Amino acid sequence: MSTATEERYRTFEAFYPFYLTEHVNTVSRRLHVIGTSLVIVCLVLGLVRDWRFFVAAPLVGYGFAWIGHFVFEKNRPATFKYPLYSLMGDFRLWFEVVTARRKF
Repeated sequence: MSTATEERYRTFEAFYPFYLTEHVNTVSRRLHVIGTSLVIVCLVLGLVRDWRFFVAAPLVGYGFAWIGHFVFEKNRPATFKYPLYSLMGDFRLWFEVVTARRKF
């Protein structure tokens, strides 16, 4: 049985402002961007070098992100409640930072 809070975000556009409130600490945001960048590198290396980089990708990405949450933000990652929206948020945040639309 699901509660109203679990169903609070029905769209990514509704979720993303919440995602940003969970990433206000500069160090945490930077760790997310670094982790997402390393995920992209792992995916490329998985294609051109060795399939084991595919295994490393989520470990690297979540490792950096979760350090940001538990150590700097002092909150629980949204991944636990909203795994797909959270992943989409990571890539949108990464894109906004690398295109200078959001402060690093």
